[in-house]
Amino acid sequence: MNWYGYGHLLPLRTLEEIRFWKEQEKEHTLVIRALVPDLEPPYVKLLEEWEVTFANSERVANQLLKQLLPATHPPAPYMVRCIDQLVLAARQQSREFIKQLYVLLEQSAAVQAVPLAKVLILHFIRESEYFLGVLDTLGQPGILRETDSEPSLFLENALHTSGSGSVHRQASEAPTSPEGNVNAPAASAQIQSATVQPPSTGTTQATPSTTAPPVKEKPVPIGGHTLPPLPYAYNALEPHIDELTMRIHHDKHHQSYVDGLNVAEKKLAESRKKNNFELIKHWERELAFNGAGHYLHTIFWTIMNPAGGGKPSGMLAEQIKRDFGSYEAFKNQFTEAANKVEGSGWAMLVWSPRAHRLEILQAEKHQNLSQSDIVPLLPLDVWEHAYYLKHQNERKKYIEDWWNVVYWPAVAERYETARKLLWPPY
Repeated sequence: MNWYGYGHLLPLRTLEEIRFWKEQEKEHTLVIRALVPDLEPPYVKLLEEWEVTFANSERVANQLLKQLLPATHPPAPYMVRCIDQLVLAARQQSREFIKQLYVLLEQSAAVQAVPLAKVLILHFIRESEYFLGVLDTLGQPGILRETDSEPSLFLENALHTSGSGSVHRQASEAPTSPEGNVNAPAASAQIQSATVQPPSTGTTQATPSTTAPPVKEKPVPIGGHTLPPLPYAYNALEPHIDELTMRIHHDKHHQSYVDGLNVAEKKLAESRKKNNFELIKHWERELAFNGAGHYLHTIFWTIMNPAGGGKPSGMLAEQIKRDFGSYEAFKNQFTEAANKVEGSGWAMLVWSPRAHRLEILQAEKHQNLSQSDIVPLLPLDVWEHAYYLKHQNERKKYIEDWWNVVYWPAVAERYETARKLLWPPY
């Protein structure tokens, strides 16, 4: 994680990380309960409490972000104290959460009866450990200020709810409430996520369409992007890609990119109106990350289909042969590019209007280390959320299965349209 160059915006960046990872940990509690329907009641209660705890920390991070904006000057001392305290709480929560996930692995018979759950919980432990590494990159609490300060009543009140004092458990102990240095509430809310509900239709087949209706110009209002519907049922790509993954991937992850894009667009519009661009780096970063995530996922759903698989034909097949030597050479390079993406990201077959040929690119996250001036044709999402429920850490096996649902007619349609776009070659 590169923290250089943020200057007095470093507190803002810190809060963004806390907000993101607490949302992830909150989601992990939901996924575990969905995957282990017979989970023992004490562990169900434990995960419900963690869900509320993480939601509280996410909410506090949001509150502090709003108070920091527009961040034209370094934060006031009391704000620094609040952020320091939240960093402490977030770190302690993740440490305790990791310990109690090990408790689940060791002591829950229901978890031990579901092999996938064990693999998934280990993955969640790694993610929380990664978040702790992000906080360690920032340094010890106090990096945002030079002198020690008294604890902030604002954060105490914001995080405080009913519950007992600090609790520190070892992995060998029985489950307890997820309380760290910050009191955690007893959760009373029920799971509301639509991502773990059964599909609304039993239909597993989709009617392929090789020609999309013409698109009329209709600019999306600023901050008005919406989540596109899946062009098939959630379970339509099984056995290659499972239903639960599709529900979480589409309904939660893609929706989060849509929401983030809309916020970034509105904030940039507000900056233009006020002629205040102090936060231009922050909101442009949000625009790039969430916008690329939204647009790539929108393509991603369309280039998969239960009627997919096989090889391309026609003009696209000829272009692939011309640019890569053969379909097999293209597939091998694409597969290796996807498998070797460092961390989370994409592999993409793209049309280059400047080079007048097809290329294979990688992208870290959604937007880093790729190229501009290209048109994506066939993107493959290799973020772990795209495959860990079914394939765990076997990205290569996920890629092999993915080839069975690639819908070449949709890719060919994008190619034939993109092929008309030609810039002077340099």
